[in-house]
Amino acid sequence: MSFYNIYCDESCHLENDHIKAMSLGAIWCERSAVKRIAEQIRQLKQAHGLSRQFEIKWTKVSPAKMDFYAALVDLFFSTPELHFRGIVIPDKSLLNHAQFEQNHDAFYYKMFFTLLKIIFVPNHQYAIYLDIKDTRSQQMVQGLHDCLCNSRFDFDRESIQRIQQIRSHESELLQVADLLIGALSYLHRGLTTSPAKQALIEQIKHLSGYSLERNTLYREEKFNLLVWQASNGDAV
Repeated sequence: MSFYNIYCDESCHLENDHIKAMSLGAIWCERSAVKRIAEQIRQLKQAHGLSRQFEIKWTKVSPAKMDFYAALVDLFFSTPELHFRGIVIPDKSLLNHAQFEQNHDAFYYKMFFTLLKIIFVPNHQYAIYLDIKDTRSQQMVQGLHDCLCNSRFDFDRESIQRIQQIRSHESELLQVADLLIGALSYLHRGLTTSPAKQALIEQIKHLSGYSLERNTLYREEKFNLLVWQASNGDAV
C-alpha cells in the first residue's frame, strides 16, 4: 500500500469573470517523494538566481524567467514520480446549471470529482490539498470529501484520508500545478500575447506528446487531459 499526496488548483473558475475557458488540475506523487522533489525545485530556483521562497506562478512567466520555467517543465516530465491530470471547460457560457438543478459552485465541485476519480487506485491512501480560496469554501470541501469517499465505499476514510485547503506558497508542487493549469487555460482562451508563455506551451506539447486541445487516453498516467464538452451531461 502506498500513500499519495494530490495537489489541486484551478484557473478562471468564477462564473461571471467574463473569461471563456475554465481549467482545473492536479499533480500527484507518493508522499515519500514530496520533500525530495520540493528540495529539487528550490535548488532549481537558486540555480537560476531566484530565492528559494520564490512562488512559481503562470502569471510570472516572462522572457527574463524563461530558462527557469523551461527547466521546471523538464523536471516535471523527467521525474517519474510526478503525474498530472487536467480538465478544461472550453466555454463556460454553454453551461446550463438549471438543467441539472445546480449552481456554479456545485458544478465546480462536480468537476473536481471528475478530475480526481480516475487518480485513485484500490488499496492506496490519499491526502488531497486544495489551493485555499475563501472561508465559505471549507463546507464545499467537506462535501467533496464525502462524495469521493462514498463513491469508493470508503466510509471509514481509510483510503481518502484528508482533503485540506492550503496556501500556494506552502507547497512547491501546488505551484507546479498552477503552472500547468495556467498553460492549459492560456491555450484554450486563445491568447497569444506572450511569446514566453507560448514557448512554454510548445515545450509541454512536445514533452507530453499531446496537442493539449483534445482528450488524452483515459488511463494516460503522466499528463492526462479531459477537454469537457457541455453537451455530455453524463460527464459530471
